[in-house]
Amino acid sequence: MNSRPRDVAEGAAPPFAGLLPETVLGALEQLGLEADGTLLALNSYENRVYRVGLEAAPPRVLKFYRPGRWSDEAILEEHAFTLELAAAEVPVVAPEVVAGRSLHEVDGYRYAVFPLRGGQWPDLDTREDRVRVGRLVGRLHAVGRTARFRHRLRLDVETFGDTPREALLEGEWLPPALVEAYDAVSLQLLEAAEARLEAVMPATLRLHGDLHRSNLLAREDLLHLVDFDDCLTGPAVQDLWMFVDGSPDEQAAQWEALLEGYETFMPFDRSECLLVEPLRALRMIHYAGWLARRWHDPAFPRAFPWFGEPRWWEEHVLSLKEQLAALLTPA
Repeated sequence: MNSRPRDVAEGAAPPFAGLLPETVLGALEQLGLEADGTLLALNSYENRVYRVGLEAAPPRVLKFYRPGRWSDEAILEEHAFTLELAAAEVPVVAPEVVAGRSLHEVDGYRYAVFPLRGGQWPDLDTREDRVRVGRLVGRLHAVGRTARFRHRLRLDVETFGDTPREALLEGEWLPPALVEAYDAVSLQLLEAAEARLEAVMPATLRLHGDLHRSNLLAREDLLHLVDFDDCLTGPAVQDLWMFVDGSPDEQAAQWEALLEGYETFMPFDRSECLLVEPLRALRMIHYAGWLARRWHDPAFPRAFPWFGEPRWWEEHVLSLKEQLAALLTPA
């Protein structure tokens, strides 16, 4: 086997090949916004995001959605959710509505315009830091429970486990010597995750879906939620568990602080803490599948050159085995 994974989209044009600087500037002009010519690409793998300067107006951020990933209806649900949160005074970065619309198109690319919000990733070093995060997530979920998504994904084993697992096995991404081991451990892991989810039967609501420190901005003592690209339907704990790490004693203290803040605005079912390890397992399997699915985009081999190397797969299979042990350990 080659040292690099096989490109499942060999011969396909890169998804953003036609997204040129003049296309980005033209997107602003068609909305009646006059660019000053400055253009800065911001860090984003899934989409393409640019900071654009304007004449006699604050800069804007333009987000161009990856072609073929979401339907218009799914993107508009993302926008409607963030606008609903903003209307409820939850600090989010929501798209601007221009000419009555939040989703626009130029040269076949769909895009949205956002206000520029500065800030930095927040510290999570103190108890008060996590209480603040808990309050913010509680406010998010207080709005999230008031309606349902119709076009966004649902966080479940089939979508985030079975589908990427099968794609990896069918696409010949693994070194032959590791196929049997990956097949066995990933199947056991997903069966255990499914059993835990069925045992807990959590309530579901609209979530951020990918909430961790990198999707928070701290600015002038205020936390902002950013990047709702992966918003979905799932259990509340999905928006909390990635803020918890360390030893068991450290985790217990962190959960106490998070939930103190959270329950200022929303009740929390403690049985959902039993879902942390299943959700971690799904994230691990989905992550490998995501890299494989995006490998035809030139940005991915540049950013993740180690993906697909035999050593990476050896470590991934070992991590799955360790995660299976963690999931099967009595709570």
